[in-house]
Amino acid sequence: MVFDSILVVCVGNICRSPLGERLLATRLAQRGLDISVSSAGIAALEGYGADADASAVAAGHGVSLDGHVARQFSHQIGSEHALILVMEAGHKQSIIKSAPDLSGRILLFDQWTGARGIADPFRRSIDFHEEVFMQIDKAANAWVDKLAK
Repeated sequence: MVFDSILVVCVGNICRSPLGERLLATRLAQRGLDISVSSAGIAALEGYGADADASAVAAGHGVSLDGHVARQFSHQIGSEHALILVMEAGHKQSIIKSAPDLSGRILLFDQWTGARGIADPFRRSIDFHEEVFMQIDKAANAWVDKLAK
């Protein structure tokens, strides 16, 4: 199956999914893969920018979350993407409840790096944000390797 667009989903769309979106988009472009990437949240803090701690940690690794604006997941947004990557198994269940026809498109963001899910760093320590960054970075690289084949 060819994936031309990916949606990255977490809860608030201010920490994990914006980071996953930016890392995936950058790595895919570096490999010459023309796949669009965007993000949304199942309980999004609509209109908000990326979390300050998530932004600071990302910036420390050369990744900018500037310009991100959180948006709410909807059936329409989900149906516009060939692949939906969620941060936790519960996110998949939440999406399936509201959009059962999208269930076949949903996989874990860390599908190829353990498939345990990536915990929410919101209002947690900078060290925890660092840990989450590393998990998302590793998982993004694994997805790019799979999609490049």
